[in-house]
Amino acid sequence: MTLDILTPEKKLYSGEATLVQLPGVEGSFEILNHHAPIISALKDGVVRYKTSEGEKRIHITGGFAECLNNKVIVCVEGGKPE
Repeated sequence: MTLDILTPEKKLYSGEATLVQLPGVEGSFEILNHHAPIISALKDGVVRYKTSEGEKRIHITGGFAECLNNKVIVCVEGGKPE
């Protein structure tokens, strides 16, 4: 699936991912290939995603995520790679 992680200032990641784990306000959840459409608010925590280069993590202070047609867009505040 395609993953874009964006802040108001810059793009933190854009590319392919096999898994995205997000800190939703109702609890942590994962998105895999061909996930059902979803929009969720995010809370302070860590976004974890897996690419062909391995697992990566970004600490966020909140935001929103949308998954539609095998594309995940994550708009975050305060994104810092760990």
